[in-house]
Amino acid sequence: MGVRGLHGFVGSSCPHICMVVNFKELAEHHRSRHPGGTPTIVVDAMCCLRYWYTPESWICGGQWREYFSSLREFVKTFTAVGIKLIFFFDGMVEQSKRDEWVKRRLKNNREIAKIFHYIKSHREQPGRNMFFIPSGLAIFTQFALKALGQETLCSLQEADYEVASYGLRNNCLGILGEDTDYLIYDTCPYFSISELSLDSLDTVMLCREKLCQSLGLSLSDLPLLACLLGNDIIPEGMFESFRYKCLSSYTSVKENFDKKGNIILAVADHICKVLRLHQGEKKLEEMLPLGPNKALFYKGMASYLLPGQKSPWFFQKPKGVVTLDKQVLSMSSDPKSKQEVPVCTHPESKQEVPMCTDPESKQEVPLCTHPESKQEVPIYTDPESKQEVPMCTHPESKEEVTMYTDPESKQEVPLCTHPESKQKLPVGMDPEFNLEAPLCTNPEIKQEDPVNMGPEVKQQITMVSDPEILKVARAHHVQAESYLVYNVMSSGEVECSNSLEDAMDQALPSQAFVYRPVRQRVYSLLLGDGRGGASTCPTVKEWFVYSGNPLRQPDLVRPLQMNIPGGTPSLKLLWLGQEAGLQAQRLDTLLACFDLSFSREELQVVESPFQALCCLLIYLFVQVDTLCLEDLHAFIAQALCLEGKTTMELADLQYRSWYLVQKMRSLRVSTSVVKRPQARPRRPQGRAAGYPPGPRPHHPGAGQQCLRLPLEDVGLHALEFVRREAVSSEVPAV
Repeated sequence: MGVRGLHGFVGSSCPHICMVVNFKELAEHHRSRHPGGTPTIVVDAMCCLRYWYTPESWICGGQWREYFSSLREFVKTFTAVGIKLIFFFDGMVEQSKRDEWVKRRLKNNREIAKIFHYIKSHREQPGRNMFFIPSGLAIFTQFALKALGQETLCSLQEADYEVASYGLRNNCLGILGEDTDYLIYDTCPYFSISELSLDSLDTVMLCREKLCQSLGLSLSDLPLLACLLGNDIIPEGMFESFRYKCLSSYTSVKENFDKKGNIILAVADHICKVLRLHQGEKKLEEMLPLGPNKALFYKGMASYLLPGQKSPWFFQKPKGVVTLDKQVLSMSSDPKSKQEVPVCTHPESKQEVPMCTDPESKQEVPLCTHPESKQEVPIYTDPESKQEVPMCTHPESKEEVTMYTDPESKQEVPLCTHPESKQKLPVGMDPEFNLEAPLCTNPEIKQEDPVNMGPEVKQQITMVSDPEILKVARAHHVQAESYLVYNVMSSGEVECSNSLEDAMDQALPSQAFVYRPVRQRVYSLLLGDGRGGASTCPTVKEWFVYSGNPLRQPDLVRPLQMNIPGGTPSLKLLWLGQEAGLQAQRLDTLLACFDLSFSREELQVVESPFQALCCLLIYLFVQVDTLCLEDLHAFIAQALCLEGKTTMELADLQYRSWYLVQKMRSLRVSTSVVKRPQARPRRPQGRAAGYPPGPRPHHPGAGQQCLRLPLEDVGLHALEFVRREAVSSEVPAV
């Protein structure tokens, strides 16, 4: 994560950048400088999961109660010294970083394969050096922190940008995380979570000012350095040849540095001695080999600019030149009138365009020459799009009409304003005629053009037309009260990272396939708006990791119709309704998502904390026909037998379970291969079992031979499986 090679460079070549600090002392200093203010640390939670997860057992699933205890101790320690914590989680993957996301998921697949190879070879859990975060840990961490009363937020874009922006805007004490991008942002101080000692509250602060001193750069140069080295947006290979050219000229003068550190020093030296000479005079594309990657490079640069910040590396207009929107104005002498006439230089055509004075507004308006009539036509600036378009005079009304360029025919077409919608439409277009409109636009988001740094309106395409319900979904998303719901409703694209699944074991299907029917029904609920059924809903793009998926493109998943008595209710009713009996309708909707409406009466007999568990178990055993009775016992034992146990008792239980298994293994030299008993009739495969149409991994069924641990009876067998996923009553209700 972050800038390529920068973490290693700081540790090896510039260790003085890392300063040991104490949070308690920093908090006291902050209070003295800001009386009445509360020292606040913004926590990049995704960077901290490995630090927080301290339980020894991780291969069979997360130990919830031990993990919850670890989080509680973390929060308690900072609260005791008067420090407030704000936790940020990743809420989405930006399109510009999708390739990097895919690259990391494929790398994780290789790491998981090594873990299962170790288990099969050594018959034991690997050490912490092969640790892999238990599945779903980030989502459960959000609920855990909210249960501890902590402010927990989910990002609407890349989390590191929102973390840096929040820290700068609120004058925070600092950022706690593990991402070298925080060395690049011009924001509050950056502290390392990996170096944190919770007992003393000592950690390491990475000082970006000292980094600049070591490299001879200024803070505004750091985004340029990051992009030339490569980051999550700029691929590492984009400037590889450029970096080695810098290295070859640099090593002829400097020596005795490691190769990676040398590259960073060489690129920084090139920025200082070459690029800075032409700063403000030449555009970056004239000084760097950007080629077709110009837009991507500028986007990478702009990704480090927080609200209100500007970069001196974006082209600055020469002094004495006036800027009008996207045109550069200067003065020119008219040979006929001998007077100076203002002219503008179009940035694309590089041609000078004369200006005229509008008799009504008394303002100067640029003129352009119509290619056919050869007449000078005034240019009109559209107040909505902020773009300049030529004007023409209607032959009958003598009124000036805005010209529009058709992107297909490349011809200019006059625009008219529809009297009801107030929208500008090309002449001849019927405003009521609409071919297909599955998507809606929401003109709320304003961004900045990374090259011209001029504000422009960017319409956000959403899958849901109701702005009220979209606003509610957005609020739930930001407050970390829902998972993937807003992503489905806003962009129609979702992702799921790696699970600890053995790609070589084809007896169990991937969770991506097991739970897909549930997701499909949820999609129909979110996108159907209670009308027309699932057939009218658009498809959802799924980036889910499973064996055999190269992640070159998303899976296009169609929603499934839900079977709910009385029809599918609308989201507005389910989320905002206050009518009597609505809770029963919400329960019917939940059961319909799992296709378990027929089990409503039986489930009502079960205590409410276990209804969701039973719902999940019934669904699992219907979908996966290789699960057996011992698996069911293990799941139920987790929920019933562990309730009320303390963290220490659970840790001791795990030790005694491990000791018994190890003792039995010592009695048997090899494990036994047992044929799975035919406990029930073979279930149907494929679509009959609830799988969506299309290819899926081989699923051999109940007769498959499987490797078993040498356990003497079902009781010990359940004990061993109890360590899979320690779900307790503290787990939030579904």
